[in-house]
Amino acid sequence: MSALTRDPGLQPERTRLAWRRTTLAFTVAAVLAVRQVVRHGTVTAGDGVSFALSAAVWLGFLAVAHRRIRAMALGRPPGVMPFGQAVAATACTLALAVFAVAIVW
Repeated sequence: MSALTRDPGLQPERTRLAWRRTTLAFTVAAVLAVRQVVRHGTVTAGDGVSFALSAAVWLGFLAVAHRRIRAMALGRPPGVMPFGQAVAATACTLALAVFAVAIVW
């Protein structure tokens, strides 16, 4: 078997499932942020801004994850995640953490 006819086996399927689990965990974190704002009672301007930014970051992460999941569903999935997508996923994760701290603070 040559490198051109490489059989990816189950690795793309495992990667797709991992991205789905990560997206679910990201969604749970965003929902917990909403719950924190709602339970707090009074919503300050800072809470509202943090919530809105968290929602935007969540949507951004969903877009990156969906693009990666679709790429892994191809007959010959790419071996490496494009640098821009990796940076976007990392930035979304860090931003959600910062916004969560801002909501709790």
